[in-house]
Formats: sequence, structure tokens, C-alpha cells
Amino acid sequence: MTKLDQMQRIEKCGIVAIIRANSSKELIDAVGAIQRGGVDVIEITMTTPDALQVIGDVSKRLGSSVLIGVGSVLDAETARAAMLVGAEFVVCPVTKPDIIEICNRYGKVVIPGAFTPTEILHAWETGADYVKVFPASGVGSSYIKDIKAPLPQIPLIPTGGINAENAAEFLIAGAAALGVGSALVSNDLIESGDFDILTERAKSLVDAVKSVRERQFLG
Repeated sequence: MTKLDQMQRIEKCGIVAIIRANSSKELIDAVGAIQRGGVDVIEITMTTPDALQVIGDVSKRLGSSVLIGVGSVLDAETARAAMLVGAEFVVCPVTKPDIIEICNRYGKVVIPGAFTPTEILHAWETGADYVKVFPASGVGSSYIKDIKAPLPQIPLIPTGGINAENAAEFLIAGAAALGVGSALVSNDLIESGDFDILTERAKSLVDAVKSVRERQFLG
């Protein structure tokens, strides 16, 4: 899969589901549930126990039916290891040039984290494909609109505090996609087996994305 293919898939879905699970089986079950709701872009964080093994297992099991990435990456060695076992994109909470460099070398999408306009521009100029605006929970969608005004060329993926109720606001403000964690997938729901709830949450987010895009298309 080329980097362009990866980016098109991220933007088509509009939602990057951020998942932490305790095992490959739990994660596969959770992915299946949210996939039924229309979300097929999955970020497995390095805070997941045996994360590299989980990423490899999920990639082999689900193949191209989902786009699997790795999150909470803090160094280039971890990024490389995750890509070698199947991660198609790499997400970081901060901006580190060595991570961006190795992702570009391997032709994988890289989404470093930044917050201020200076940090966001630095991440973009260093070679980011998208910039993760994190944490977005304390500033809201108006911050994305304010950033996009002077920096319209930089595709932003706000993460933190985003749910079905405010997703449309962030998209209207100019976000390219949205990173959604506990508002979509929580360990409590995974452990209790409430997968129908995960499916409904995913569907609500997908509906929000579709609604905004239809309005934008119609002008």
C-alpha cells in the first residue's frame, strides 16, 4: 500500500480509532465491532501490553480490511519495529525528526503531535503527512479554525476530547480527520463484551462525518 493509499483511506473514513487493549483477541473483537459501524482506521497504542505482537497478530488476521497503525510512538526504533510487523501509519504525541525521517524512508504515513502554531509548522516542515493537534480537549474546535486561518496548507488531526456530539464542529473547523479514543472504545466495554455499543458509537461518528461532508459538497 502506497502512502497516498494510506492517506486516502484515513481521509475517507475521517475517524482514527485509538485503541488500547489487553490482548490480541480483545483488540480483534473490538476492531470487528467498530468496523461494523463503519470505522476501519485503527491506531493501536504502544501502551497496549505486547503492542508489537498485537499489531502483528491483528495485521495478519484482518489484512487489508482495516488500516492498522501504531500510536504513542516515542522513538524511531519503535516506529521501525511496528512498521515491520504491519503498521501502515505512525502516530506520536510529540514531534521527533528521527521518527518522521524513518517513516518517510519506509513510505508510511507519519502523524506527529504538536500544539502551538510554531510546533505545528515545525512538524509540517520536518516532513509530517498530518499533524496531530494534541491535546484538543481543552481548546475545542475554534482552535483548529484559528490555526487553519494562517496555516491552511497543513492537514490537522485533532485528538483528545472528541466524540459524536462535537465531531462535526471539528470537521467544519477544518480538521482532515479526527482521533477518537475512549469516546469510541474503552477498556470497560471491551472487557465486558459490550461490542454492540462499540458498533453504535462508531456509527454515530461516521454519521457525523458523512453529514458534514454532504453539507460541504452541497455548498
